[in-house]
Amino acid sequence: MQVKFFVGNLAWSVDDQKLEDVFRAHGDVQSARVINDRDTGRSRGFGFVEMDVSDVATVIRATDGQEVDGRPIRVNEAEDKGGSRGPRRDRDDGGYGRRY
Repeated sequence: MQVKFFVGNLAWSVDDQKLEDVFRAHGDVQSARVINDRDTGRSRGFGFVEMDVSDVATVIRATDGQEVDGRPIRVNEAEDKGGSRGPRRDRDDGGYGRRY
């Protein structure tokens, strides 16, 4: 089953390859990506791993709290991005809807 994990509390030194290495022992890693700041290029301290696994809970138990570059990582199944943040506002009305 294809699963996407959210991985938090990453040390600044962790890159995509190191993140993949952490999860490789637990299943077939499809992708591992550390999220970087758009402006500075520096890690934002979290990332995502997509992999094929038969038991999600087993992977989370094996990796959550594991120390990577001196920090215990936090692992959860990623939440679906769609719709959870509410409607997007493209206009600049200061966060207030127009009143008529």
